[in-house]
Amino acid sequence: MNVKARAELEGITPYALGQTIEEIKEQYGITTVRKLSDNENVYGTSPLVRQAIIQETANLCLYPDGLTSKVVGKLSSHYQIEPKHFLVSNGSEEILRLLTRAYIDKNDEAVMAEVTFPRYKTNVLIEGGKAVTVPMKNGRHDLEKMLEAITDKTKLVFVCNPNNPTGTIVAKHELLTFIDSVPSNVLIIMDEAYFEYADSKDYLDTMSLLGQYENLVILRTFSKIYGLASLRIGYGIMHEKVAGELHKVRDVFNVNQLAQAAAVAALEDQKFVKECSAKNSIERDFLSAKFKELKIDSFPSQSNFLYAFTNKPVIQKLTENGILVRQMQLPGYKEAFRITLGTHEDHEFILQVVGQLFHERAV
Repeated sequence: MNVKARAELEGITPYALGQTIEEIKEQYGITTVRKLSDNENVYGTSPLVRQAIIQETANLCLYPDGLTSKVVGKLSSHYQIEPKHFLVSNGSEEILRLLTRAYIDKNDEAVMAEVTFPRYKTNVLIEGGKAVTVPMKNGRHDLEKMLEAITDKTKLVFVCNPNNPTGTIVAKHELLTFIDSVPSNVLIIMDEAYFEYADSKDYLDTMSLLGQYENLVILRTFSKIYGLASLRIGYGIMHEKVAGELHKVRDVFNVNQLAQAAAVAALEDQKFVKECSAKNSIERDFLSAKFKELKIDSFPSQSNFLYAFTNKPVIQKLTENGILVRQMQLPGYKEAFRITLGTHEDHEFILQVVGQLFHERAV
């Protein structure tokens, strides 16, 4: 092939998706697979969503609403924030791409944690920018060091809170100090895809800060607790000037109409959201405690997953028993993995499987 791609793409690898359910079934000769590798909502989605999608199928021949008017209106009502501050997207990841497209020029810098959502770095590199990564401190963002890493070349700084893949949060007072200290000409991207799962009193809801900091961009999604991962719809809340720049570079009709209808319905069912969050908290405490009994440590999570680590060959044992997790690396540990929190029955089965490896049953 004589046609060369842009130099910025050298060294970039596609996002690793792992084995499929069908591949696992065939490889190990099993019929049941528990997919706990992608942080999906194991409790599904609201019944209101299914009804909305069925009704919307009558309009499949039409282009979607390019302004996502109903979703924006519903979000505006839900948060009591003016519509001009919202941008709805094809998953919140699209806004990451729009931000780097709109604000990162060649050799511009973006600061982020060393262990966080990898698409921050990828999108910065694609635009010819430099990703400045800062080591974490006990699985958390080191906000002091991130602040020190900001230079006159910095355009964006990313904070994932709760963080993916560690599940940790940064303390409220630390984050407030950080946001107040970042120069006003640097955009602060708060990725809060898992914020509905956070129940710590030390978690900062950044919505209240929007009026005070024009450089604050908050990302949220319908993919996680709302259970709309397959429809790809997320949103950002930001100053109207930032939203205006992103609208210039976004695709026309970027969010399909089924996703828009589903998102509106999902927002109407806050009872479902609260129930999912409550069940998640119970199972998070249960699984992390039982793992600890088996000498499988994990970072303190405020999300719907655990980042676990041990020196036992846990991952292979889980996989051959039809439990899909996301393998990670952590210095000093033979095995590290991110596991989505499942139902109580899922966890009892997991502990049974892992307990065999540790010569005990931890249920």
